[in-house]
Amino acid sequence: MRCVTGANRGATVTDAWNFEVELRSDPATAEARTAVLAKPGFGQAFTDHMVLAWWTTERGWHDQKVTPYAPLKVSPAAAVLHYAQEIFEGLKAYRHADGSVWAFRPEVNAARFSRSAQRLALPDVPQDEFVSALRALVTVDEVWVPEAGSGETSLYLRPYMIATEAALSVRPAGEVLFGVIASPAGPYFDTGPKPVSIWLSTTSIRATPGGTGAAKCGGNYAASLAALAEATANGCNQVAYLDAVERRWIEESGSMNLFFVYSDGRIVTPELSGSILEGVTRASVLELAADLGHKVEERRISADEWRDGIRSGEITEVFASGTAAVITPIGRLAWTEGDLTIGDHSVNHGVGPVTASIRSTLLDLQYGRTPDPRGWLTRLA
Repeated sequence: MRCVTGANRGATVTDAWNFEVELRSDPATAEARTAVLAKPGFGQAFTDHMVLAWWTTERGWHDQKVTPYAPLKVSPAAAVLHYAQEIFEGLKAYRHADGSVWAFRPEVNAARFSRSAQRLALPDVPQDEFVSALRALVTVDEVWVPEAGSGETSLYLRPYMIATEAALSVRPAGEVLFGVIASPAGPYFDTGPKPVSIWLSTTSIRATPGGTGAAKCGGNYAASLAALAEATANGCNQVAYLDAVERRWIEESGSMNLFFVYSDGRIVTPELSGSILEGVTRASVLELAADLGHKVEERRISADEWRDGIRSGEITEVFASGTAAVITPIGRLAWTEGDLTIGDHSVNHGVGPVTASIRSTLLDLQYGRTPDPRGWLTRLA
């Protein structure tokens, strides 16, 4: 192992991680696993194993292993519990018709994981090792990947990194744990591809310039929960946030990037501002939409443009994108002073033609039903 100087503290270059495999003695029975896969929900059940790897300032990354899924043992003084020094990612493993299992653009998740690590003063996980950790877990727990043709099901993969050093000093931790867990997944929203309602928050801010909005860290999500509760109280599924400075520009939803379809076929999404999470699905939609003949714009869009566009008919569809939610149509915008319906809910369950086209194009690619000319798929098993 050799240490190198880089943007991330303690970044290390190592030989390929070698995972010690410790199989659990009491894996789920075939009957129990079948019951979970028949109705997986989202993030409710977990596979038999998990990946763990440790990092210290003295040794760098070491002791990588696949081990039985179990509670973690951390000190009550662990930095993650007091100063929220942690990050995570989310991606899916898809079963193809030939039985193979593939991930969608995991190298992009790995790159974002590195950027998040840099922002939270955590060590870097090299891209190849990030992917090798996914492959190690999926290889052991492949039976948990739902079968091809079982609907929009997959194995959701959750890599994460937490600061485990027991120290109450406010400083970057010298001991860190990296892990990957996996959960069979169905649609994120109970409604499936049907339109969801969005609450436009005028009181809560998701992220600020210079903050952690572009990093995928738990603190961003914790700060969104009060606004989500407000949305739920107003009959909405998710929240849309405004920028922190002028309080007029649309940023993103709590867990999804937003897209606006105009009557002339243009598709607009808020430009990355440093406080918007750069979604893997977002980046993919930009390219796929262009392939389908749409002019795609990344620019600022105001709340007034959204509302006025719905009223005038200039904005014909709105949808959100994310790994968990895939492509989710938005059928209603609500805020303190008003409420607007988007699109024709009497046609195709309220899913507009542009949204439906992009959604099916993306899913067909992820599940291996169409060619992959860009090489976006990586085989895991």
